[in-house]
Amino acid sequence: MSAKRHLDDIKAWSARAETEMISLSRKTAPALRGMLTEWLLVSAPMAEALTGTSRAAVQRNLAWMEELGLIRELAGQGRYLMWQVP
Repeated sequence: MSAKRHLDDIKAWSARAETEMISLSRKTAPALRGMLTEWLLVSAPMAEALTGTSRAAVQRNLAWMEELGLIRELAGQGRYLMWQVP
């Protein structure tokens, strides 16, 4: 039951994120949204590797997503930051 609820929450988050991210990058933002529905935690290097986009584009989009309240940053040590869906 818990897993089903989690999947429902992720589906609802993805729909909300798609609506709020319309003005963001056409390639990176949808790739990050898809990645965040599949992975519990995402780092910038991981996102760069899995999306095939530049580190700058990934970091810019993660910052926008955080600003929109779509993701939250977990405490990290400098460059080892991780993000997740709240």
